[in-house]
Amino acid sequence: MPVKGRIVRVSGPLVVAEGMSGAQMYEMVYVGEAGLIGEITRISGDKAYIQVYESTSGLRPGEPVEGTGGPLSVELGPGLLGTIFDGVQRPLPLIAEEVAKSQPKRRMFVERGIRVPPLPRDRKYHFRPATDHVKVGEKVEEGDIIGYVRETSLIEHKIMIPPGVRGKLVWLAPEGDYTIEDPVAVVERDGRKIEVKMYHKWPVRVPRPYKVKLDPVLPLITGIRIIDTFFPMAKGGTGAVPGGFGTGKTVTLHSLAQWSEARVVVYIGCGERGNEMTEVLERFPKSKDPWTGKPLMDRTILIANTSNMPVAAREASIYVGITLAEYYRDMGYDVLLVADSTSRWAEALREIAGRLEEMPAEEGYPSYLASRLAEFYERAGRVEALGRPPRTGSVTVVGAVSPPGGDFSEPVTSHTTRFIRVFWALDTKLAYSRHYPAINWIQSYSAYVDLVTPWWHENVDKRWREYRDEAMNILLRENELQEIVRLVGTEGLSEKDKLVLETARMLKDGFLKQNAFDPIDAFSTPQKQFALLKTIIDIHRKGEELIEKGRTAREIREALGRLYIDIVKAKFTVPNDRLEEIEAIRRKALEALEKLEQG
Repeated sequence: MPVKGRIVRVSGPLVVAEGMSGAQMYEMVYVGEAGLIGEITRISGDKAYIQVYESTSGLRPGEPVEGTGGPLSVELGPGLLGTIFDGVQRPLPLIAEEVAKSQPKRRMFVERGIRVPPLPRDRKYHFRPATDHVKVGEKVEEGDIIGYVRETSLIEHKIMIPPGVRGKLVWLAPEGDYTIEDPVAVVERDGRKIEVKMYHKWPVRVPRPYKVKLDPVLPLITGIRIIDTFFPMAKGGTGAVPGGFGTGKTVTLHSLAQWSEARVVVYIGCGERGNEMTEVLERFPKSKDPWTGKPLMDRTILIANTSNMPVAAREASIYVGITLAEYYRDMGYDVLLVADSTSRWAEALREIAGRLEEMPAEEGYPSYLASRLAEFYERAGRVEALGRPPRTGSVTVVGAVSPPGGDFSEPVTSHTTRFIRVFWALDTKLAYSRHYPAINWIQSYSAYVDLVTPWWHENVDKRWREYRDEAMNILLRENELQEIVRLVGTEGLSEKDKLVLETARMLKDGFLKQNAFDPIDAFSTPQKQFALLKTIIDIHRKGEELIEKGRTAREIREALGRLYIDIVKAKFTVPNDRLEEIEAIRRKALEALEKLEQG
């Protein structure tokens, strides 16, 4: 029997109800006469403390509270891709249609208490049974694929036996069109028959099971040169993009979501401004997937929970997003989850903790901030999924962090760095000097460089690590030399150090800077990235030889002449499929330096 109580106190998104004996922690409840969605976060005697995911204005003491008997869960099945959800998986386009019926001539807002199923119940999908590896009469386990549905032009949805279900397959639906409510299989266990549908529910705060967690050895190619070459992300890895206001966090995350080679992208707008989320909602449906040319939304799920939406739903949106990502991981897909931003999520935690009158820790955040961040990032990974046939999938998690004033020592940033392995630090000075992406190559790091090096050597060039490390050393040396230049100018430097300054400038202008809105420069293939890097480093090596023979850095710069501009502009002028043009520029530059050597 569902628990029934009544409201005794309302404090913002927190509601206290009494008469809730028998309720469970994290149980989903319906609050008030409007039936607002809420979740129990604390139990004291027969009182339950509930965080409500909708506006609580107008709630009164004495109104009913009814339990559901289960935790906050999401529906997992065909129909997720291409949809825009709010923080508790309510489909915003369908809600807009419902609201339009009740207020056709007024400005539309999401009404409280409105209930629309996350997945369409009337839409039919063409189901193909997986008779190649499951047979009627055989035993099936959780995770076994029993059929296929073409969800979008890019993704084939794999219908799996839900977790916790196993037994003998006694019936499998023939090929045909079915809704998600129609049974497509029947499993018998201990004399009890269990109907399997195309969808099932899963609690958002519980990680989905898998067989084995694997090492993240494959790079997630993003097309952003400073990321892929200097601070690579691995499939199944974790990363953060911290930066102050105006440093380009949102544009960087848009580029990751739009250009990365992940098969499925889950984009969570968690507490961001409405105009930024509007840009995503307008830009993504019009964009094309760079890998296939198909609509980008065919592989994307958007979760919109802007700063003016209920704060409790912001806290839940992160868990909803990671659960959807794990579901597609279990099918064998590489999934990228982008959260913008975890700082706003932490602020939601802080507000709810304050309403619960919990003891605050540093800067008012709850003492369990670090453990919540750990729980979130630990759900990333590259895994071998349960069931047949064998398959490998991954969830890569990238969270934006918005430290006040760009202070990386504040609690959310400092705790996040404990649980991630890639740190792309955005620099206010670089952003103000119009250097984008404003990723600071001195502060940033990646723990995946050694793991992904074999992939680069096998698929791009055996000298990738050698060139990458040399370029990184040049940038580090240039940073050291800048202090000397500020004190005594360039005249106090040796010719070799002057060459380092020239090469570093070429690296920054011709490699690190990248225009996210340029049709050619927005995305660089690994092959183009290496070609650009090889050109610059080969010129530097030849320059070092010339300096040892008595030439100066100025003579080397003058010998290159117009070729310097060609090298810097190659990222704009040479498409990804015409790399021979970069090679021609490299040869011309080396020939010009050889002429200088010959006098």
